[in-house]
Amino acid sequence: MKHTLLVELLTEELPPKALSRLGDAFAAGILHGLSTRAFVDADASVTAHATPRRLAVSITGVLATSPDKQIREKVLPVSVALDKEGQPAAPLTKKLAALAAQAGRDSIDLSELERAPDGKAESFFFSYTAPGQALATGLQAALEESISKLPIPKVMSYQRPDGETVQFVRPVHRLIALLDDQLIPLQLLGLQSGRTTLGHRFLSKQAELTIASADNYAATLETEGLVIASFAARKENIKAALLAAAGTDQILMPESLLEEVTALVEWPVVYECNFDPAFLSVPQECLILTMQTNQKYFALTDAQGKLRSRFLIVSNIATNDARHIIGGNERVVRPRLSDAKFFFEQDQKKKLIDRLPGLASVVYHNKLGSQAQRNERVVALAIAIAESLNADASMAKRAAQLSKADLLTDMVGEFPELQGIMGTYYAQHDGEAAEVATAIGEHYQPRFAGDALPATRTGTVVALADKLETLVGIWGIGLAPTGDKDPFALRRHALGILRMLVEQRLPVSISHLLAQTVKQFAGNANFSDPSSDVQNFMHDRLRGLLKDRGHAQDAVEAVVAQAPDRLDDIVERLDAVKAFASLPEAASLAAANKRITNILKKNEGVLTEVQPALLTEAAEQRLYGAMTDTRSAVDHAFASGDFAATLKALAALRDDVDAFFNDVMVMAEDPALRANRLALLNALHAMMNRVADISKLAA
Repeated sequence: MKHTLLVELLTEELPPKALSRLGDAFAAGILHGLSTRAFVDADASVTAHATPRRLAVSITGVLATSPDKQIREKVLPVSVALDKEGQPAAPLTKKLAALAAQAGRDSIDLSELERAPDGKAESFFFSYTAPGQALATGLQAALEESISKLPIPKVMSYQRPDGETVQFVRPVHRLIALLDDQLIPLQLLGLQSGRTTLGHRFLSKQAELTIASADNYAATLETEGLVIASFAARKENIKAALLAAAGTDQILMPESLLEEVTALVEWPVVYECNFDPAFLSVPQECLILTMQTNQKYFALTDAQGKLRSRFLIVSNIATNDARHIIGGNERVVRPRLSDAKFFFEQDQKKKLIDRLPGLASVVYHNKLGSQAQRNERVVALAIAIAESLNADASMAKRAAQLSKADLLTDMVGEFPELQGIMGTYYAQHDGEAAEVATAIGEHYQPRFAGDALPATRTGTVVALADKLETLVGIWGIGLAPTGDKDPFALRRHALGILRMLVEQRLPVSISHLLAQTVKQFAGNANFSDPSSDVQNFMHDRLRGLLKDRGHAQDAVEAVVAQAPDRLDDIVERLDAVKAFASLPEAASLAAANKRITNILKKNEGVLTEVQPALLTEAAEQRLYGAMTDTRSAVDHAFASGDFAATLKALAALRDDVDAFFNDVMVMAEDPALRANRLALLNALHAMMNRVADISKLAA
């Protein structure tokens, strides 16, 4: 018979940013521990509960006793177990006594043992049925394993009333362990299991709640204790209440803030508050960030995205008269907004250009110098990239010069997340050109996967320069990403560069960008040119980027295998490969191309120009003629950028290629014939792979 299990740890307030992970890990750990001990089936359902003061889990389909287990255990090799007369030796006698105790028997006779080979020699084996364990035994072990593996940010040591020192994320005051309505005797963290817990600290209808059975745990907490135990349910409750309170306004509800607020309350109630509209003269990003970061409030905007002076809070108190709660929160937020206003006004008293000397005192990296030195490299690189892209080099120079100046402002010092954003506001205040001001904010883009790219050409130029300087500079001092470690976010920088090159179809090569970047580190003894490794790294990131965009893996491999240096036409190449792959001739040509690739790899260094006079076989003559006839169509289509037509033209060669491999011995005994046939294949290989390496399409 299967039952419902409940386990709860009642604690002091748990760290809110870790609560969701702790709750999930606690539940998953116990389920795993019970599963490995055969107390639950694969179809058992588990519900994780996590509130500011508790971690709990409910599991259905739990057995009170695990099934009996058939065990076949190796005893000893026969040569060790028996003496010269074939009688049990002392090691066997000792081993059988231990096995008897393990199997719950008084003794085990030699006749009960199985004699069988174990792969090396004959050994004795003993088979027996081990009785199932009681749930209390298995749960005790599973619970101890689970809490030992919890993702605890910082372990806390504390002393129990009886003097025992315990370690956990926060002090634990009660332990519940129930199987249906039966108490399971457990000991953990200095506690004995029981069936009582506490409800909401202020709203609970009873000082102490008794959980009658595992099945009504959540309902009892909600109706009697005014606690929504499920983290997920509480989160959805908050989300719905916020949306309802927002009305026609748009609510700014970042997932991280929603998660954190969910972890701070047990009985969420949403209230509306207001701040002085005079603060709206401050850039709204500053106000929004201070409300979210410092106060955990939800800002509201109108339909056009303009910040409103009203905001929403999530309280842990339900009351018919919320004036004190609302008033208290409005008083608390005022000094925060006043600080933001003060920082903004003070920062505007000094122009960005006048802050540049201060970058010399900010260390970028001890092997790469100060932020001022980095800024010089980015400026020079931005000018070079602008010239390569026929962009306005003077705009790029000015935007690059000012791109990091806002790091020295009070606002960015308080809120580093606003770097770039504040630079744009301050540049506008200083009277900088609109494109320069915009580029200062855009040069951080894309900041994360899926983020927008810079919208201006100057922003794109400075963004490329900034990311290339970081990628090449950090790699060049020996700090390339390893495994899952990437402290300088070089993968993100590489992906950002690739997205700009691909999505904005920038007519510039990767090798040119890397060469221009490496040039900026001339004279730095700590730096070694990493261009080759960085280019390979970028092509690996390109594979992932294109696959994530929905392109077929074999098409991606066909295009990227050629290590494309320019990416402005890569989408057309992928589309052409896709169209070619659908042709009836594609499979045969791809297989032939793969064969040619392997032949040429084994004969590098012996390739020459094709000598028509040495083409003695009819099949090779026909192939050469077909290649000559097709070449002009291939060259014209490729030159015009029509990659689909380039590959389609190759389809006409299929029959002649097949005939060549059927009728011609490539590796002829005559060195001249052999070299000429290899030259023919080399020319065919070059013609076939101008758009992509079609051998990658071979099955």
